Amino acid sequence: MPLRVGFYGFGSIGRLAARVALERGFEIVGAVDIDPGLVGRDVGELIGAGRLGVRVSSDPSALTGADVVVHATGSFLDKVYPQLVKLIEMGLDVVSTCETLAYPWYRYPVLARKLDEKARAHGATVLGTGVNPGFILDTLVFTIASTVPLVERVRAVRSLDAARRREPFRRKVGVGMDPAEYRLKLERGELTGHVGYAESVMLISEAMGLQPTRVVEAQEPVVADRRVESAGIVVEPGRVAGVRGYGAAYLGDREVVRIELHAYVGAEDYEEIVVEGGGYAVRWRSSGTPGDPATASIVLSLAEAVAEAPPGLLTMVDMVAFRPRARVA
Repeated sequence: MPLRVGFYGFGSIGRLAARVALERGFEIVGAVDIDPGLVGRDVGELIGAGRLGVRVSSDPSALTGADVVVHATGSFLDKVYPQLVKLIEMGLDVVSTCETLAYPWYRYPVLARKLDEKARAHGATVLGTGVNPGFILDTLVFTIASTVPLVERVRAVRSLDAARRREPFRRKVGVGMDPAEYRLKLERGELTGHVGYAESVMLISEAMGLQPTRVVEAQEPVVADRRVESAGIVVEPGRVAGVRGYGAAYLGDREVVRIELHAYVGAEDYEEIVVEGGGYAVRWRSSGTPGDPATASIVLSLAEAVAEAPPGLLTMVDMVAFRPRARVA
C-alpha cells in the first residue's frame, strides 16, 4: 500500500512537497489551508498534476485517514501549537517544517513537554525538520562529526545567493530595504530573518552528548557597499542585500559548536563543515543546496520513517543513529 499523505498548509512548500509525494508514488488524501484562493480547488490542478479529485479544505478533518501529515504553516511553535494539537488528537503522525519545532525544548520547553505527552497519549509521532534547521547545519554536521574520534570543535557555514530564492525568502531577509528599518522590523518580530540558529546548535550538541554552558545566536543585515545584481535582482548601495547570522555553543569560554548562515544577494552558493579533534581535521564542502526542493525532499524522505517511529515528540537526533562525542574537558 502506498503511503497516504496529507498536507496542512498548502503554500509554496506544501505544494512542492505534494508534487514530490506524487513522484514518489504516495497517495494524497487531503490538503488544508486558510487561503480562500485555495480552498475548494483541486490539489492536482494546483500542483500541475491534473485533477486528483482531492480538494483543498479549511477543515483539518479532511486529513482523516492519512498515515502522515506534512505540516508547513509557520516558524514559531507558539503560533502553530493549536494546529499540531488538532492533528495529534486525530491520531495523525506529523512531519513539520516549523523551524523552532526542530528542537523545541530550547525556546518552548513547556509546549514541548505538553506536545510530547499529548502525542504519546494519542499514539502520534511528531517531528520538526527541513533543510535548515533539520539537515544541513545540524544533522549533516553531526553525521560528518562521527568520523572524528573525539570532537573538539565544529564549524559549519551555509552560504546562499538570496536572489535565487523565492520572493518571500528575500522579503524576510530584508533584500532592498533600508538597514535601520530592517533592524527595527527584526526587533519587533515583523520580519524574522533566519529562524533556527540555536535549534541547530542544540541538535548538534545533543547528538554529541554535550550540555552547553551557554548558547548564543545573532544576525545582522548585510548592507551593500556597491550596486549588486544577481539573477535579475538589484540592490543599490546602502540598502540591505540580506543577512549574516550565527549560533554557537560554549563549554565555559571554549566555543565548541558554531554555525553560520550567509544569505544575501550575490553570495556564493556553498556549504562547508569543518570538524576538529585529537589532531584530526575533516573538511566537507558542497556547491550549494537548493532550499525549497531540499525541504520538500527531506520531509517526504522522513515521512515513511515517522509513520513507523514510536509515538512522541522527536528530533532529528532520534531519527539518525550517528552519535559523535565531544571533548568536554
